[in-house]
Amino acid sequence: MTVHLLGVGPGDPELLTLRAARLLGRAEAVVHDRLIGPDVLGYASPTAERYDVGKTPGHPGPTQRDINELLVQLGARLDCVVRVKGGDPTVFGRGAEEVEACHRAGIRTEVVPGITSSIAGPTAAGVSLTRRGTASGFCVVTAHQDPRSDPVKWSALAHSGLTIVVLMGARGAPRVADALLGAGMQADTPVAVVTSATLPEQQTCRTALGDLGTTPLRAPSVIVIGDVAAAEASLLAEEVLSGDPQGPGTPGVAGVAQPGVGCTGTRHLAIPHVAGTPPG
Repeated sequence: MTVHLLGVGPGDPELLTLRAARLLGRAEAVVHDRLIGPDVLGYASPTAERYDVGKTPGHPGPTQRDINELLVQLGARLDCVVRVKGGDPTVFGRGAEEVEACHRAGIRTEVVPGITSSIAGPTAAGVSLTRRGTASGFCVVTAHQDPRSDPVKWSALAHSGLTIVVLMGARGAPRVADALLGAGMQADTPVAVVTSATLPEQQTCRTALGDLGTTPLRAPSVIVIGDVAAAEASLLAEEVLSGDPQGPGTPGVAGVAQPGVGCTGTRHLAIPHVAGTPPG
């Protein structure tokens, strides 16, 4: 009897690991979050019990304690329980809490790493988080924090020279911008926001830190703050525009806003996206 915590990546089912796909196919029960798409869930056994424990912002939903108890209950009666999480289960996924709850109940667990959106999102948009001579490292933070107890040292980040990647930042972007600006980061610092990364509806907008707080954003979004956020903008646009805008075999179109244009002014460019089809 084992509860498997699967990281299923940023959304594109083609980015599932082989281990994740195999476990989904063996699962007797699948417990998944709100943003797990049907293409990913399509890998699950058709006979598996399914439990949607997703939380919708601003609406009541299962608590983390509820989810922990469900995993323990399922793990006590089934041989293969799969807990599906976007990205990697240990990156702001509360995976450690769920593992601890299972261990306290004597339930075995396995954590299967996934491709975190903090890296996949920028990469899918043509943004390199590190770049020789520009950024020698990056840090990942979440904007989904209680402002009264936010442990992030924004003043240190503002002067670190690192690329800052913000997850779950659509609603918290104004607070992040205010914190970094208040710590002395320049208002013209480039920012890239990648929404629905790796999916056909992916969009990227480019803005500046001083405008981030007033830029309309929607979830799920990955925010990249630093010089690398602008470094690839013109190159990406040139590469896409030089090719066939609707090349053969391109089932999806992603949107990329031109430098200096906000999300509302997104210009749609053809960026190849391969849609995954579950086997069988």
